[in-house]
Amino acid sequence: MRRIVPLAVTLALAPVMLAPSAGAAVQAASHRPLVSVGANKSNNWSGYNQGTLEQGNKLFNEVAGDWTVPTATNHKAGEAEFSSTWVGIGGGCIDASCTTTDSTLIQAGTEQDVSATGVASYSAWWELIPATSVTISTVGVKAGDHVHVDIGEAVPNSNIWTITLKNVTSGKTFTMTTPYSSTHATAEWIEETPVVVGTSGTGVGPLPNLSTVNIDLAKANNVPAGLKASEELQLVDSSGNPLATPSAPDSDTDGFNDCSYAASCAAPSSS
Repeated sequence: MRRIVPLAVTLALAPVMLAPSAGAAVQAASHRPLVSVGANKSNNWSGYNQGTLEQGNKLFNEVAGDWTVPTATNHKAGEAEFSSTWVGIGGGCIDASCTTTDSTLIQAGTEQDVSATGVASYSAWWELIPATSVTISTVGVKAGDHVHVDIGEAVPNSNIWTITLKNVTSGKTFTMTTPYSSTHATAEWIEETPVVVGTSGTGVGPLPNLSTVNIDLAKANNVPAGLKASEELQLVDSSGNPLATPSAPDSDTDGFNDCSYAASCAAPSSS
């Protein structure tokens, strides 16, 4: 299933795998709403997605989650590769079969990229679709850092949002409040292959090898998320081959593991 999207985000939805060469200058990496290829599969997201219809007409006013920034290494020698870990509201599947998706998305998370020469880089960011992502320069991150992200409205449905990203390891915190018109229709906890704009073209950046991504303490509307296996999203390439796969939820259904270049992923041994 392909959705019709506003012109402002159409470019970001091209499901073309971009493989920048060693000499290709990467100008920008940005994030985007879900590109669905049917229930539980996507060309750009891996993780968990809750939707308003799937949740009995629930609207989402807050989302949160914690993770350890994964280590990124080249999957293919000589190729620049890109990944993002984030939580957000909007942009996902509204119903369980993913026949309808949402075009709004407010999100924040971390970036884990690797250059064609094998040099890894890490950063934190926030984004209001369809605008491009903004790097959070005041909160540096590196592989192994514990990160907490919370996005929510103090007054439900006010469309005035506070984004908080904390590097728990370093103690540095970024907080901002911003207006954003959201449908409040979905909430998600995601590992993504972002869109990359460079001299070799524009498309979905190839995924690096990542250490197992563990997302935990997932909340929606300030209560534990209660994740279900039916809400999983597997990242697949244009031929349907798995690129990243989430595990079943952990024992208290507020977290999961996500494994790159794997058809299956073991659930966390403890919550």
